[in-house]
Amino acid sequence: MSTEQHDADAYSRELARISHHQSEATNARFTVFQALAAAGIGHEQADDIVSKMEAGALAGAHTWISESSPPHGSEPGFEDGWFADVRDVATYLLRIADTTATAQRGRAASSAMLLSHLQRSASPAPAETPVEEPAPAPAPLYARRILAVAEGFAWAIAAPGERHWPDGGEFLDVALRAVRPEEREGYSERLTAFVEQHRARLEELLRAYGPGSRPASHGRYALVGQPETLVILERMETNPFGLRSEWQKELEDVFLDDLEFAWGPRIRLSR
Repeated sequence: MSTEQHDADAYSRELARISHHQSEATNARFTVFQALAAAGIGHEQADDIVSKMEAGALAGAHTWISESSPPHGSEPGFEDGWFADVRDVATYLLRIADTTATAQRGRAASSAMLLSHLQRSASPAPAETPVEEPAPAPAPLYARRILAVAEGFAWAIAAPGERHWPDGGEFLDVALRAVRPEEREGYSERLTAFVEQHRARLEELLRAYGPGSRPASHGRYALVGQPETLVILERMETNPFGLRSEWQKELEDVFLDDLEFAWGPRIRLSR
């Protein structure tokens, strides 16, 4: 086996372990929110409690990394580089901990919504269930206007020649069906605000998972770098249940699951 193939296999195993831990964490968080709700803890206080726990875990990782040492007997130059890299990683972890402690809001409410949805799904169906009307398809002109807004953020998307789908219209249509009627009139402004708010996060997503990245070389994360993906991500944060529902009617789950894993939204609906 070549060194390159060995590295690729090792990285795939790492991704599988990370995915497992994230899935376990999502399930555990869901259980904690249920327990807090049963104890009469409101959504905002529950979010605060869980966010502080997660920030504490990151702070523990910060301490562990900060106290690590280079291999015994290393050259002085290697040691200098080691400690410089450790400081960079530790500082980045601290920033994530700070954000986690203060910005993780809405997850308790989302968990309550998911629990309610699961309970309704498990209940016996009534004798006659009215047929649910499908969400109306977005008008072509409206979709083109939203796409033009998304394409204006060149720093958040791959160059046209690098994109997996030159025309990702089917993904855009599904995402726009998850835009509620009352949100449609000002959705261009909403999308703009979302992309500007998450600029650093989007740049990192494109760098880490976009075309040319190691994860993408394994044939996954094909939606990263598409302009339509900006709409998908905004809906993933704003209306995850509606997006997942519309998606499952027409598209393969794996595309959304990969994007959800890479983005790490407030609530993950994939299993």
